[in-house]
Amino acid sequence: MSEQQIAQWRGFVQGRATLTSDDVAELEEHLRGQVDDLVTTGLAEDEAFLIAVKRMGSVDDLSREFAREHSDRLWKQLVLTSDQPDEARGWNSDLWVAITLGAGAALTLRAGLAWWDAELVARLASVLVLPWVAAYFAWKRRLSLPTVGTVAAGYGVVGALLVTYPFTDGQSDTLLLAAIHAPVLLWLLTGVAYVGGDWRSGRRRMDFIRFTGEWAVYYFLLAAGGGLLAALTAGTFGAVDVDAEAFLFQWVLPMGGAGAVLIAAWLVESKQNVIENIAPVLARVFSPLTILLLGALLVAFALSPDIIDVERDLLILMTLILVLVIALGLYALSARPPQATAGLADWLQVVLVVAAILVDLVVLVAMAGRIAELGVTPNRAAALGLNILLLVNLAVSAWLSLSFVRGRGAVGALEVWQTGYLPLYAAWAGVVIVLWGPLFNWG
Repeated sequence: MSEQQIAQWRGFVQGRATLTSDDVAELEEHLRGQVDDLVTTGLAEDEAFLIAVKRMGSVDDLSREFAREHSDRLWKQLVLTSDQPDEARGWNSDLWVAITLGAGAALTLRAGLAWWDAELVARLASVLVLPWVAAYFAWKRRLSLPTVGTVAAGYGVVGALLVTYPFTDGQSDTLLLAAIHAPVLLWLLTGVAYVGGDWRSGRRRMDFIRFTGEWAVYYFLLAAGGGLLAALTAGTFGAVDVDAEAFLFQWVLPMGGAGAVLIAAWLVESKQNVIENIAPVLARVFSPLTILLLGALLVAFALSPDIIDVERDLLILMTLILVLVIALGLYALSARPPQATAGLADWLQVVLVVAAILVDLVVLVAMAGRIAELGVTPNRAAALGLNILLLVNLAVSAWLSLSFVRGRGAVGALEVWQTGYLPLYAAWAGVVIVLWGPLFNWG
């Protein structure tokens, strides 16, 4: 990193407050550590320095003032070009690699549609597209050959199972479950490439969680813009009696959807953490609303005389809500400075998690009742296992969150728990993909 920048920051701190030399040295050590961590993710040193100073602004008032006074430089980093030749070349290199790999993903998916039936392509969509994302991070992180081989083998095994398993037909429950769980497992496998193979690091897993949230936001925006453009194109050609819908639906939309996966990843990588991430902001907005939703569900179930007869679709929706609660907690946690004290937002997270636990217990009772009455099916078994996983996650998260807000624990313990739990979801997805077909006769 630039020693001139560090010296400027050090002089600012020494000149603005009555700090001992040891205090300044401790702050500087923390700043250097932040910069080194950001550089390992692929950021340029100048950009990493600016982001590290901004992050320290949440820890120390002096650093916050420094960040405000130099905010013009931070905002310049939002521009997608650089005045520095080396940085511009790096930016252009990243962009062209992303475009090339995005084109590869698009052509792979389109080739699948041309060679296979739509049902098989839908089954293999994640296998066809996500390896290109892993390849982008393998290039960007300069992955070792053993790590590349491990990730590639994972994709190959999942793809082979989805193709060769003798599912009874396109509507079999085990096939549908395998197709749903494959993207989950493969996305987490892509995370191994994102973290540079250092999946055992809780800090790097949290970085991947942040990336996932930002990627989802960017992809949604790209998809919304692309959908609007496609609709305008169809309408314009329709006005002159030219039917463009077949071309749009068979070529543009599937290829654009696949290519956007790479472009969204590149956008997140290009401007990560320059300003506060969008996903944590959304988490803070939607947490109170989700509490109201869970409260309303609990009231509805309290007024219902028989929760055993809950409809399957409602149970599925309730499970998705619980997954949403986990995501909200993760993204609210991802934006918290480790030294910050507990506040209202943290108490709201405790309320949210406790409400989710109560809802999950209702779901589990309803599922157990359906299994006792109607027997075990692939869907019920998979849903039961997932909800048990969610309950354990929520229960420990509630305990750690409550300890933190009561001043008896650190927020870091909650982060370690949440990031350490991610491999269990990957393992569960793998179990469903590999074992559900044989266990349930491929039906």
